Amino acid sequence: MLKTLDRITIDPEIFQGQPCIRGMRIPVTLILKLLAVGKTHAEIIDDYPEIEEEDIKQCIEYAAWLASERNVAIAGAHK
Repeated sequence: MLKTLDRITIDPEIFQGQPCIRGMRIPVTLILKLLAVGKTHAEIIDDYPEIEEEDIKQCIEYAAWLASERNVAIAGAHK
């Protein structure tokens, strides 16, 4: 099954081409690091009001995909 992560974007013009949330300068790695140090979803959203719950969920899904090498389509990814 192909899962589309439509909130994760990769654009060479934004944040040096790192995977970001919805084209903003908020990299997926930032959200994952915040989760890793124990921040809750609510705390992250409080700190970054432009972030939505679904953004955080897709960051986790993206990390899981990287760990498992599952097929996934990333919005804005260039081949």
